[in-house]
Amino acid sequence: MTATAPPRGEPVDERLPLQRLLPLACQHLLAGVAAPVSSVILIATTLKLPTGQTASLLSATLVLCGIGALLQSLGVRALRVGARLPFLMLPGGAAVAIFLQIAQEYGPATASGSVLVAAAFLLCVLPFYGRLVRLFPPLVMGTTVVLIGINMIKVTAPMVASGPGLGFATLGVIAVFFLVLRGVWRQMAVLLGLVGGTLIAVLTGTELRVAHGGTFALPDLFPYGAPHFDLLAAVPLLVFALASLAEATGQTVLNSEAVGRAPDPGRDVPRIARADALVSLGSGIFGTSLMVTSAENIGIVQLTRVRSRFVTAAAGVLLIVCGLLTPLTRLLAAIPEPVVGAAGLVIYAVIAVMGFGMLSRTDLSHGTDSVVIALALVAGMLPIVAPEMYADLPSWARTLFGSAIAAGAIAAVVLSAVFRLFGPAPLSGSDAPGVPGAPGAPPGAGTP
Repeated sequence: MTATAPPRGEPVDERLPLQRLLPLACQHLLAGVAAPVSSVILIATTLKLPTGQTASLLSATLVLCGIGALLQSLGVRALRVGARLPFLMLPGGAAVAIFLQIAQEYGPATASGSVLVAAAFLLCVLPFYGRLVRLFPPLVMGTTVVLIGINMIKVTAPMVASGPGLGFATLGVIAVFFLVLRGVWRQMAVLLGLVGGTLIAVLTGTELRVAHGGTFALPDLFPYGAPHFDLLAAVPLLVFALASLAEATGQTVLNSEAVGRAPDPGRDVPRIARADALVSLGSGIFGTSLMVTSAENIGIVQLTRVRSRFVTAAAGVLLIVCGLLTPLTRLLAAIPEPVVGAAGLVIYAVIAVMGFGMLSRTDLSHGTDSVVIALALVAGMLPIVAPEMYADLPSWARTLFGSAIAAGAIAAVVLSAVFRLFGPAPLSGSDAPGVPGAPGAPPGAGTP
């Protein structure tokens, strides 16, 4: 009688030897580290934080990213947290933009309080995931993301204006890196541009102000003081938290297919969002923006054909170690303002382009969706080009309608729902579901 071989586990559960695990984990680290570094430097430069506080904020963000990667990769089954897929967790560019908008209008303590409110809100609404995700088809998400990008370009441009020569030189360096680099290195073009711009600054006589300290240190709790809670100020982040469910749906489908697992958004998306919310509670405590699970590393999974979730778990450990190495964070915190501004312009312009990409998945031949997009863009662009229009409104109305992101997102959600209910019937074939990963949507049609 021939013995039967034991059944093999799924590729996503494969445990690799250390000599293979570490190099692969470093690849994922390189793909993901640019987002937290550039995001924190943008926050610190925009809010004019001292270098020591910037280093602490970067340390906290890297540690939180590492914890998020561990939660998503390994999961906590008892709490239904984490999808047990090879995901990284990073500060989303749109979330950072909204955080900065709130911080500039109401102060960083209110921005931290808004992060805590949004994270708690996301935990509360997860039981209604199936209904809520339908409020955010590509039409709504695309319009919102376009407005986020445009609004933050306006905010970031003065940083470049503080040293235009250095800023434009950095833009050129970033463009060259995008042109010549390939694979995982191309994903680091902005981070390498920050390094290149800083080298140009040093060579042209700019002094870097590097804070002093020990080798290891824990980040500071509540760096802006006690959080201040303002529900109206938090509205843009609440909308973003809801929209992140639709994005997570597409990413779950994409990642599941990449590792050979049958996609199950109904099971996995609430677990992903629950981990996002728990880590984002830490973000509010340590003074940074909402954390979201990212699909940036899925390309590495497809490139290497290594599908093990333990690789991204190891990358999470490396992120934590990098966050606790304070000489590294202090050096990054000293990057000059025009260099940071140039990187910010690229990041936010890319966000706007991503929004146009989402809108390209909307069928505009019938005209109804194009009207919704046009009206939502009007609501969102007016606070950018003519903010004085809202000066005489009550404070609550000024908060809602005088904020480009809040006004545009709310208008897109409401108009989309109203036109679907009461507008003319769509043409045949134009009413296909637009929610990434929803039944009937193309597999893997998630946000980049």
